[in-house]
Order: sequence, then structure tokens, then C-alpha cells
Amino acid sequence: MNLPELFLISLGLSMDCFAVSLTFGSTRKLVWKDILWMAFLFGLFQGVMPLLGWVLGSSIQSLIEPVDHWIAFVILTFIGMRMIWQSFTISEGERPVDIRKTTVLLTLSIATSIDALMTGIGFGFIRVNIFEAVITISIITFIVSVIGAKLGEKTTFIPTRWAEFSGGIVLIAMGVNVVIEHMAFH
Repeated sequence: MNLPELFLISLGLSMDCFAVSLTFGSTRKLVWKDILWMAFLFGLFQGVMPLLGWVLGSSIQSLIEPVDHWIAFVILTFIGMRMIWQSFTISEGERPVDIRKTTVLLTLSIATSIDALMTGIGFGFIRVNIFEAVITISIITFIVSVIGAKLGEKTTFIPTRWAEFSGGIVLIAMGVNVVIEHMAFH
């Protein structure tokens, strides 16, 4: 696999992280420490999951593949529904789904990187330098996540309540898209 192909795969894998970063950048007051921590965790998981997939190889593919899309769907839908619910029921100052919380970041990092795990399993079937892939995917995801959060900050004309509602819809749509893609390609 050449570098341009790896770059495109990395961009594709990082789009979920971009959408989440953009959403939270528009709904929360994030300082650089928060943005860098979020981008680091997203990059770490997007890089580690293909490595895990590559290590596990095809023997576990048959066990994970039937449910990977449902895992991503449930996690993304749960977080999305919670964001929608709180956009209407919780006042501006007391929002419990907070990207600054490590538990929320870890949950989102796992949910957005399940496709990277499957990509890693695919890497086991083709000639790919897995360490080059891990580094490239991690760096691209980190950069894309920072860009998403900073762009999200620029959308301050959207009230937090509606940005959070929209973000919830985006997360649910991402979960539905994972299931649709799985059904279409399997």
C-alpha cells in the first residue's frame, strides 16, 4: 500500500472523529488542553485499533464482524439520544455529556474507532507496513480532530441547545450509517 492510499484511508477513518470534534467544539467552551487531549485520544484509538485488528487477524474476524456495526450503532445512538434529551431538558450551565470528561472521551474514542479495528483486520490480508499505517492514521486523526474542534468554535451563532441537538442527530446518523453500510456490503 502506498502513502497516498494510506492517507486517504486515514482521512476516511478520521471523519467520525472530525464530526464529533466539530459538534463538541460548537457546544462547549474548550481550551487548548481539552482539544489536544480529545485529539490525542481519538488519534490513539484510531491508530491502536488497526494494530489490534492486524494482530488478531482473520481468526477473530468471524466473531467480531457479525456484531461490530451493532456495537458502534448502540454506543453512538445512546450518546446521541442523551445529547438530544439534554438539549431540551437541561439548562445551559449543567450539561452532563461533556467532552472534557475522560470517560466520555474514551467511550467516543472506542465508538468512532470500531471501523478502524475492522480495517486493521483487512490490513492482515494485504501487504501493508502496519507501523507506518498506525502512525499515519494517528497523526491524521489528531490533526483532523483539532481542526474540527476549532471550526466548531467558530459556529458560535448556533445556540448551544440547538448545536447539541444537531450533534445528537449527527451521532445517531453515524450509527445508522454504520449499520446501513454493513448491510449493503455484506
